[in-house]
Amino acid sequence: MPYEVYREVIETIPLPMREEFMGTKKLSTEQLEKINFEPGKHYTPQTAGDKVAFYMVKALRTLPDTYFGRDHYMRAVMLETIAAVPGMVGSMLRHLHSLRNMSEDNGWISHLLHEAENERMHLMTWMKCLQPSLFNRLIILGAQGVFFNAYFFFYLVSPKNAHRMCGYLEEEAVISYTHFLDDIDKGIIQNSQAPAIAIDYYNLHPNATIRDVVLAVRADEAVHRDANHFLSDRIANHQENIIAEARNISKESNDYKRYHTNHRHA
Repeated sequence: MPYEVYREVIETIPLPMREEFMGTKKLSTEQLEKINFEPGKHYTPQTAGDKVAFYMVKALRTLPDTYFGRDHYMRAVMLETIAAVPGMVGSMLRHLHSLRNMSEDNGWISHLLHEAENERMHLMTWMKCLQPSLFNRLIILGAQGVFFNAYFFFYLVSPKNAHRMCGYLEEEAVISYTHFLDDIDKGIIQNSQAPAIAIDYYNLHPNATIRDVVLAVRADEAVHRDANHFLSDRIANHQENIIAEARNISKESNDYKRYHTNHRHA
């Protein structure tokens, strides 16, 4: 194995989306519950494209609602195999666009790849909690194949509406994980020990439970919800240089941490 490959494999680890999970202290249940995921937050459709994206997601939700019902583990597995697709498709198409134009991507590719990786880590977590049947695996295989190709062509035609759709998909993910939490609190689902992969990834306390993991994953989905609506707006407003926007924020506030704190509590 070439040394640089060895070094990269050993040193590169998946990183969470939110800074709350990247501190030095292990997170307690109380701290997880205090994360503001802005429950009920919804982007009201403004254009015909927004409405198409919104109702498309609502229609797609009926399928897992009908088939999986309150089987939250299997629903989560299905959700994450789909949710990990948009970031990879968007980053791939923007990567190719950057190569063709021989120009910078202005900050999109790294974020979208991180989003895809984060959703994949959700899937790896839930796969430690169940083993899908062969039939369910075939359903997932078919759903992912159809969704990947559909989203690929959707992004080619309208990146703005593709990100809007993804924003609405994440709104539904926040709702689904809230229902997951409700059933744990009602005793319908056993609150078992959290998988080690989730404890390490989210920097959770050693005795963390499935409930703690759901709190953390829901917080991630809220980030993806807000990020994709933001990206859709930037495309609509022809303001796609998000690196320049971030630098202006830092320059104007003279302190990114202060901007971040004020924004979180606004």
